[in-house]
Amino acid sequence: MPTHDLLEEPEQLRRALSPLRLRLLTRLRTPASASELAAELEMPRQRLGYHLKQLEEAGLVELVEERRRRGFIERVLRATADSYVVDPDVLGRPPGPADGDRHAAEHLIDTASATVRDVARMQSAAERDGRRLLTFTLETEVRFEAPADVHRFTETLAGAIADVVAAFDTPDGRPYRLVGAGYPAPFQSAGSKS
Repeated sequence: MPTHDLLEEPEQLRRALSPLRLRLLTRLRTPASASELAAELEMPRQRLGYHLKQLEEAGLVELVEERRRRGFIERVLRATADSYVVDPDVLGRPPGPADGDRHAAEHLIDTASATVRDVARMQSAAERDGRRLLTFTLETEVRFEAPADVHRFTETLAGAIADVVAAFDTPDGRPYRLVGAGYPAPFQSAGSKS
């Protein structure tokens, strides 16, 4: 079972968002039947069956076993992933500024959205194939004295990255996408941690 799956359709998101269905998706990380779930959650099996059917039709739970039980077939289901990533475009994309404005927040959001979507798709595919997706993440924090320093820093960093890329880029190699972004660190009150 993949650890992450990408929700790309509004209907998938709509079917997953009720508190009961979210609870079922969490519980179904371990397979269970509707009868078992009804007993655990102390609710009518028919009501639970409706919600399980909606999740199954959305591709969020899957059948893992059918077993004969007291004259009927009991279906055992499990969640298709441990967690789900919502494609940022699932609710529609607002128009942003012209591409390439590296200092526009909208450009950062569009780039981050594409990164989330691409990596989630590749991660799901790799997990289905029993492979590991090789990625890397670099994170740090920098403090700027003046707004103009942001632009100078960006130009200096772009030049340094271009030099490193030139040293490692191989025409026959596997291409990797490198995304660098900066945004103001969220304000933290004294004593809080993020």
